[in-house]
Amino acid sequence: MVGLNGYQDEMESLESRTDRWADRQRAGNSLKQTYLVAIGGSREFNRMVDLDVRRREFLITLRDLSVKPDRVKEMNDELVTMNKDVEALKEIVKGQAANAELRAQQQPQQFETVAAIGLVSMAIDSFSSMTVPTGPNPPSTQVGPYVVSNFGSLLSTITTPAGQTFRCTTLLIPEAGASIKCEPPGKKS
Repeated sequence: MVGLNGYQDEMESLESRTDRWADRQRAGNSLKQTYLVAIGGSREFNRMVDLDVRRREFLITLRDLSVKPDRVKEMNDELVTMNKDVEALKEIVKGQAANAELRAQQQPQQFETVAAIGLVSMAIDSFSSMTVPTGPNPPSTQVGPYVVSNFGSLLSTITTPAGQTFRCTTLLIPEAGASIKCEPPGKKS
């Protein structure tokens, strides 16, 4: 989740300069490596990242007014296909990430697992999106019977079917990743 968001931020800053192609490639490869270490190997995730990098290169090229009209049409057609492929891959990757998170739990930490699955799912949903985010504010997603809401800045909540809300804090651990701690209402850490 942290890696996906960092990748998005880095790519947005690199898109303004056409000569930064190698840096965009490195950012994509770095994200694939981060995912491999954090969640495990996934051909689908790697393909999704490769398509995103390629899509970004197409969009940068299309800003150049010297591209011939027939090539513009061809590239736009390819972009439509890439976007469809990325959307299909997102669903597969979300399932893989959820399964990996469930397998990784040494002991039952139900709310932390639900929060992790929800946050990763929202990060993947926003990955390679060509549109301005719409939907609930804060962003939320359903994980089983629970609703996970992302308030940013390492804070999220889980709302149970009974309406009880758990506050979850994401702790960044340098060189290791992140950890999530969820607490019931009123509990002070």
